[in-house]
Amino acid sequence: MQDADDILRDRLQQLLKDGLKTEVEPRAYTSEMVTQLVSRLQAIPPDHYADKLTAAGVTLTPYAPPEDDDDLKQSCETCMYFVIHRQYCDLPELHIPVEKDWSCRLWRI
Repeated sequence: MQDADDILRDRLQQLLKDGLKTEVEPRAYTSEMVTQLVSRLQAIPPDHYADKLTAAGVTLTPYAPPEDDDDLKQSCETCMYFVIHRQYCDLPELHIPVEKDWSCRLWRI
């Protein structure tokens, strides 16, 4: 039997598989960009998942910066907000179940 996280994760995955366009770039590498994106996410109602996915730039696969030669892939699994045993993004502005290979613009080591 699936729990609520599993059901929501499947729903989010289906939105992305069905072609939901997300804002993958620009990545939020500066504090100004992080602040701007966090403010934008805070303005989105908690249950407006498609809007959250879009603004956060969530993808089903790890992000690899085009200029990066060291094979660093940005995935939920390597993000400081990833709760591994729950498969969950604990970033306060997102709070969504995820898969380890997904990624978003607020990724942090």
